[in-house]
Amino acid sequence: MKNIFFKSIIIFSGIIIVVVIIMDFIVMPSYVRHDKGQYLVNVKNKNLKYALKVLESEGFKGVISDTLYSDRYDAGTVIDQYPRENTKVKKGRTVRLKITQNEKLVRVPYLVGQSLRSAELALFQSGLAIDTVYQEYNSDYPSGNITWQQPKGGDRLKKGLGVHIMVSQGVPPNFFQVPNLYGLSQKRAKEEIVTSGLRVGSVSYRQNEDLIPYTVLDQSISAGTVLEKRAIINITVSILDLNDIYNQVIDK
Repeated sequence: MKNIFFKSIIIFSGIIIVVVIIMDFIVMPSYVRHDKGQYLVNVKNKNLKYALKVLESEGFKGVISDTLYSDRYDAGTVIDQYPRENTKVKKGRTVRLKITQNEKLVRVPYLVGQSLRSAELALFQSGLAIDTVYQEYNSDYPSGNITWQQPKGGDRLKKGLGVHIMVSQGVPPNFFQVPNLYGLSQKRAKEEIVTSGLRVGSVSYRQNEDLIPYTVLDQSISAGTVLEKRAIINITVSILDLNDIYNQVIDK
């Protein structure tokens, strides 16, 4: 009877030992997925396409989570990853990648014809700045306006860089620019001629019922012409009736 009892105890103990071994080495590891994890491969400093293929081959999924704009690296280079390399993670885990792209390019605004202040504001709004300011005498643009720019309007430039510009100083010294007299009164036209350093010439008359009497219709030298010497500017003004001029001459 005792032999049977001892045999039963031995058999029961053996069964318990077997169950414990099975639980420790088979059931529990399977339950906690102990053998499902693996060390994450390092894809930093690799091209994005290559990095994605490597991660896929290892059972992971790579996604772009952030972008750094810089010319220090080739475009599309992975510069960081999360989780970190050599970290033990489960298969199928999503790996977030930070990649680089070339620095942003912005469109250069058209500045020619604008004032210096307007050009500064336009460049600031575009993320650019003024690099160098040159000056020139230029009778085609009022003093203080932009006459030239480099890069030209519409080109693309890296954000933060500067644009070279040329600013007009107006008519060169000792030169005379003929003002635009059309539509001015006879009195105002003469004032403009004198202010420009030129001389008032003869005044002729032309009948015109569409304009106020004594309004300038024409001038002997075209507006905007730059002269090296003082010149005489003759003007033609409007009147309603040529008889008025005739009567004035007779009265004198």
